[in-house]
Amino acid sequence: MTRYFKDPEAIAALSPEEFRVTQRDGTERPGTGKLLNNKEPGIYVDIVSGEPLFASSDKYESGCGWPSFTKPIKPAHVTELEDRSLGMIRTEVRSAHGDSHLGHVFPDGPRDRGGLRYCINSASLRFVHREDMEAEGYADYLNQVEDIA
Repeated sequence: MTRYFKDPEAIAALSPEEFRVTQRDGTERPGTGKLLNNKEPGIYVDIVSGEPLFASSDKYESGCGWPSFTKPIKPAHVTELEDRSLGMIRTEVRSAHGDSHLGHVFPDGPRDRGGLRYCINSASLRFVHREDMEAEGYADYLNQVEDIA
């Protein structure tokens, strides 16, 4: 069983933007994230802890300017907290083991896929391509990723 944790070495290696987003609850500018338009098969993991968060098969184009997913790959790896900042009530999404700020979840996702939109900052994620998942220790999640065409 892999153990995920808030890795000080991973935090030290973060870019200023990644640090601001994950450790200071920041938000990247819409439309600027490196993973926004990624359509490759694989999984998205917490950049700090490595815990698997979202599968490419659950990613969709929401038009919001950030990568959007219908559900977490493993619900226990995602924590949801009430966020009353910016004069509104939202639900913040954090990685459970790394405690990284990921983004927010909204109830306006595709109805036929559960109705949720996990709006996630690219700066909080590392993408692991399907071809690399086994070598990087994520073989247990291959069944949640679409086959390579």
